[in-house]
Amino acid sequence: MRSRTPLDLVEARPGPSFTVTFDGREIDAMPGQSIAAVLWSAGVTSWRSTRGEGGPRGVFCGIGVCFDCLVTVDGRPNQRACLLPAEPGQVIRTQEGTGHDER
Repeated sequence: MRSRTPLDLVEARPGPSFTVTFDGREIDAMPGQSIAAVLWSAGVTSWRSTRGEGGPRGVFCGIGVCFDCLVTVDGRPNQRACLLPAEPGQVIRTQEGTGHDER
């Protein structure tokens, strides 16, 4: 009997890689990766700054509860990088503060 792998169990099949853009830099991504996983794999560990003092933030809980991993994706602020799947051609930006123009 052939042993089964996790890919067999979920019937997942890796597809071809694609790129996303993070702060103007093209980054390779794989189908099924979250935006957080794509950024981590590229060595990026912080992609948001807090309001007020501007402290760096990235993934904290990794399950969408804490909101530390917020990014701006295709112009939409406050997207949770740990939950949102990476898609070909996405434009991802570091989020400053609330992600809205705070004039």
